[in-house]
Amino acid sequence: MSPIIRQLDRQDYQTTWQAMQQFTLTRDSETADEIWVTEHPPVYTLGLNGKPEHLFNTGAIPVINSDRGGQVTYHGPGQIIVYTLLDIKRLNLNIRQLVTVLEQAMIGTLAEFGITANARADAPGVYVDEKKIGSIGLRIKKNCSYHGLSLNNQMDLQPFNNINPCGYPGLQVTQVADLGVNLSNAELAKYLVHAISTALSK
Repeated sequence: MSPIIRQLDRQDYQTTWQAMQQFTLTRDSETADEIWVTEHPPVYTLGLNGKPEHLFNTGAIPVINSDRGGQVTYHGPGQIIVYTLLDIKRLNLNIRQLVTVLEQAMIGTLAEFGITANARADAPGVYVDEKKIGSIGLRIKKNCSYHGLSLNNQMDLQPFNNINPCGYPGLQVTQVADLGVNLSNAELAKYLVHAISTALSK
């Protein structure tokens, strides 16, 4: 059974996070998996391992303590967010395998447009020439995942300068638009969601 795809447009982070929690808590073994595609107004989020010292001058941008894995990251307009609400037990996946599915979906999508990206064993996510372009943060409850990935498409990268992205001092970030490819979020997300859905159906 293919996941239900929900196009949410731009949504408040906190509201969407609470909706994911509620969906996960109330689902049962018959509930269809869902993939939510969205983007958020400017927000910094700290994962469960997040350390405040990785935040510098956050200014007027809100900081939210989230229940996803990982460290600190930034979300803003022009960044694709794909939330994967999946019964990983039913899919016969463990969390490491799901991370790999999401990494490979981003790598495959970027390859469609001539961008060579790679994953790193020491730091989850996707990189182009050592610069981070895609991040992953997940939470598992009741053998089900929520949260997901973010892929930098055409956004203001300046707010990343006010944090150690994912807890790595000096880590640089990049985006699709800076690599000579101009696509709307909707266009790029279509490829990305297709890649995830295809991987999950195998």
